[in-house]
Amino acid sequence: MSKPLASDTAMVMAAGLGKRMRPLTAARPKPLVKVAGKPLIDWSLDLLADAGVKKAVVNVHYLADALEVHLEHYPRLEIAVSDERPELLETGGGLVRAHAQGLLPDPFFCVNSDNIWLDGPRSAFDELSQAWNPDRMDALLLMVRHPAAHNYVGKGDFHLDGLGQVSRRRSGRVAPFIYTGIQLCSHRLLRDAPEGPFSTNVLWSRAMEEGRLYGWVHTGEWFEVGNPQAIAPTEAILLGRH
Repeated sequence: MSKPLASDTAMVMAAGLGKRMRPLTAARPKPLVKVAGKPLIDWSLDLLADAGVKKAVVNVHYLADALEVHLEHYPRLEIAVSDERPELLETGGGLVRAHAQGLLPDPFFCVNSDNIWLDGPRSAFDELSQAWNPDRMDALLLMVRHPAAHNYVGKGDFHLDGLGQVSRRRSGRVAPFIYTGIQLCSHRLLRDAPEGPFSTNVLWSRAMEEGRLYGWVHTGEWFEVGNPQAIAPTEAILLGRH
């Protein structure tokens, strides 16, 4: 029998400057760039809603007003905004800010707003929920193998051992697993965090050292949509599936 979702809330990271997506982000935030007729952030929000998640906490910074107006009209989730207008806090700082405001339950999902993926037999959030063990894990990262990572040209991010514990790719080497930008996190991951802007990698490194960072391999597919050149091939695949 399947366990219920581990959380009803997801942090959606939407505050970045979108530099790699220029010139499309000159006048709009990256989460509002459209792919197959839908803003990038709506791909993530729709899949969260489809999976049964009820609430999204969205951080905003670059062209925040436009993003907030869009979110006010999104009908399928309760949405709270974590305002980073005064200072872009990066991924780790953004999580800490939302947590300090009491917006994140324990645990919570975290999703990059420029993510597009296709689920396999189960949703990404159901997969993470079934694998989640709060006694052993501070965070559980959703990963894909290279053949399932469309538009991706890198060398991979991580290795997984037989227990699912995560280690980083060594410099100059290839790693078999790519991080999708989706994770399930505990409050323990955020403890004693630095102040101000910092990367979630700081928190992951500590969790790795403590043997509490784990990974799960997604049964579906994932698309890297980091620049304008990735949009057309992504649309060709997505529109061909519908």
